[in-house]
Amino acid sequence: MARRTRNSRAWRFVLSGVQRDADARALVLHSGAEGWGYDSSWQHSDSDSEPEYMSLPPSIPSAVPVTGESYCDCDSQGEASFCSNLRTFHKVKDCQCGEDDDYFDWVWDDYSKSSATELSCENRKVNFHTEYSCGTAAIRGNKELADGQHFWEIKMTSPVYGTDMMVGIGTCDVNLDKYRHTFCSLLGKDDDSWGLSYTGLLHHKGDKVHFSSRFGQGSIIGVHLDTWHGTLTFFKNRKCIGVAATKLQNKKFYPMACSTAAKSSMKVIRSCFSPTSLQYLCCYQLRQLLPEYIDTLEVLPVPPGLKHVLQNKLGWVMAMKHNLKDRERPSASSSSSSSGSDSESSTSSDAEACQRKRCRWT
Repeated sequence: MARRTRNSRAWRFVLSGVQRDADARALVLHSGAEGWGYDSSWQHSDSDSEPEYMSLPPSIPSAVPVTGESYCDCDSQGEASFCSNLRTFHKVKDCQCGEDDDYFDWVWDDYSKSSATELSCENRKVNFHTEYSCGTAAIRGNKELADGQHFWEIKMTSPVYGTDMMVGIGTCDVNLDKYRHTFCSLLGKDDDSWGLSYTGLLHHKGDKVHFSSRFGQGSIIGVHLDTWHGTLTFFKNRKCIGVAATKLQNKKFYPMACSTAAKSSMKVIRSCFSPTSLQYLCCYQLRQLLPEYIDTLEVLPVPPGLKHVLQNKLGWVMAMKHNLKDRERPSASSSSSSSGSDSESSTSSDAEACQRKRCRWT
């Protein structure tokens, strides 16, 4: 009890700074809460079980839940609702926006997951650290991503905060329980995995580069693994954010996700597969010719029967915003420097539909 006064004074100072931040005004901290710190490597010096309400730069992990990055405008996705008495987040009904698929090529694997995970919704939803967090939990899909075209989408169904919450791919050699007592960015910590962090950093081989803006509760993160061309591409809220890696041919990967945040969750809302066939390439090219439409299939003058078949088999190809020119150019910077004004105009127009970027590992 003798330490309560000192902690209260410290938290009054922290809370006064939070109240000046417009993005954190809706988040109220209990006056008696004890604070958590960060070490020099930006990992928590204590657990991710309790949220901390501080304003941090976009690329730094934070216990402040990320808001304003949802795919939809549902009220439940707008702000994280925090209960100061229970020191936890209110349970809100899951938003169903964007969840239109009935068939899934793969779901989460109940036999390939950390001990701190639980599955629900027919193994499509993974819940990390259901009581409290003391490290990093991870999970992989139940199907190896063999030759062909693989596309999946993962929706953030809980507040997104903490040391890291990630989506990516990895081989069967990734140890899912290795960091169960350590807060870290598990995906991309070695050369067997790639991971996109909610902070916008792309991780691989223990290195990280700035790749995109943050994502938060309600965000839909899409991943396209093209084993024919050997590319890994990420999408955010169904808009391309860039090619993360190349030269991935002849490798066997699994979809993966990890989290250090207590009571966090993610849900697979789409998982599709298509062989790299002439049918796929034709649909892909049609999408490039009509990029301004949300769904190219809706404007094509094709018979209803054929439209239904294409929707079931390759509807995801006709709807994703991607550009074939990404593959033809080694990088955005090199293409602009080696071409004249025509290249500059094409690059600027492409950027409106998809951020033209590749990481330094490609």
